[in-house]
Amino acid sequence: MSEPRPSDDELLTLADAVAARAYAPYSKLLVGCAVLARDGRVIEGVNVENAAYPLGVCAERTAFARAVAEGYRPGDFVVAAITASPCGGCRQWLHEMGVERVVFRNGGRVVAMTTEELLPESFDSSNLG
Repeated sequence: MSEPRPSDDELLTLADAVAARAYAPYSKLLVGCAVLARDGRVIEGVNVENAAYPLGVCAERTAFARAVAEGYRPGDFVVAAITASPCGGCRQWLHEMGVERVVFRNGGRVVAMTTEELLPESFDSSNLG
């Protein structure tokens, strides 16, 4: 018998906990992301800032980079829970990684969307021609 998968609320709680480890000395905005893979594993990421702002990375990107380094591929992900609304670049990452549902906080409320709702008319290699 497999273990029950974490709920959206539990994933957001994990994202909150990991956000405390973010490195954000400039913005002071600590962001965490907890991604549930199809095999039941949760992969976490945090934002990491840099004095040269374009070199910083978002929590979603660190979570997916970590997952890919550990052997996961697009389509292996069920839910991504994020402590803040994802930026435009991360919305593309979420789409390309094939996440089924994205749960995040925005304006004091919890929002759940598909990547298609989050990034309408998205770009991927299947619509290049």
